[in-house]
Amino acid sequence: MGYTCFEIEESEGVAHVILSRPDELNTMIPAFWSELPEIIDEMSDSGRVRCVVISSTGKHFSAGMDLSVFTGGDVLTEGSDGASGGDSNEVGRQRANLRTNAMHLQRSFSALEEARMPVLVAIQGGAVGGAVDMVTAADCRYATEDAWFCIQEINIGMTADVGTLQRLPKLIPDGIVRELAYTGDRMPAQRAKEVGLVNEVYTDQATMLEDVLGIAGRIASKSPLAVYGSKQSIVYARDHSVVDSLNQIATWQTGMFQPRDMMESFQAQMEKREPEFDDLNPVRRGLA
Repeated sequence: MGYTCFEIEESEGVAHVILSRPDELNTMIPAFWSELPEIIDEMSDSGRVRCVVISSTGKHFSAGMDLSVFTGGDVLTEGSDGASGGDSNEVGRQRANLRTNAMHLQRSFSALEEARMPVLVAIQGGAVGGAVDMVTAADCRYATEDAWFCIQEINIGMTADVGTLQRLPKLIPDGIVRELAYTGDRMPAQRAKEVGLVNEVYTDQATMLEDVLGIAGRIASKSPLAVYGSKQSIVYARDHSVVDSLNQIATWQTGMFQPRDMMESFQAQMEKREPEFDDLNPVRRGLA
């Protein structure tokens, strides 16, 4: 299937999702907000993809939300009155739709967090505004030396509302988040590594992609059920107490831990070969 904003490559359980509008600085036009969750949800539901790498093209990773989202190219139609089938100028109804629109945008990035497989992001140049919302929803971030991050929303007179202010404080120290959110200053890649936002910094994009795709390949070689369980537990633990999180993993293991993948790992070690694991079963979204 063709997409407006992305190109996709798949090989041996690794999907490479590439932002493909370099001449437009990979801004997030209305199509972006529906295509990204559609891509990630399909890969997660299929069970065939074990790790995703998101990268970009051109000088910058993404300049963030495109102005068309604000000025007539809205992701959702504002002011629609579902009961009457017409439009209403009543403020409450308009604001209710704006809230729904904001939550729709949020879901586009929450899809990365909700996916059954890890999502790694490889960043070059600027990651601006909505791009920060996006990369903070991923499992791991990698950057080139020229990369930088900016909570751009404050520079245009608004509060970031698609995930940065909720996820970034779980990744880096609170005071640093506040400085970035209040000033709109740029954080260069090396500083981002120092505070823990990115895992590694590379001299150039080609070197970064080679290494990140290699990491993705190593993830894809592991038991996908064990990886899924690890991701579930890490995300859950981020948002809950230690006691609650221990209860969650005990419940997960009770239902999902089965010995076959472990036995295959031991057998492969004895036979000096790579283990072979079944994909996750496909799921059908919204069906019992």
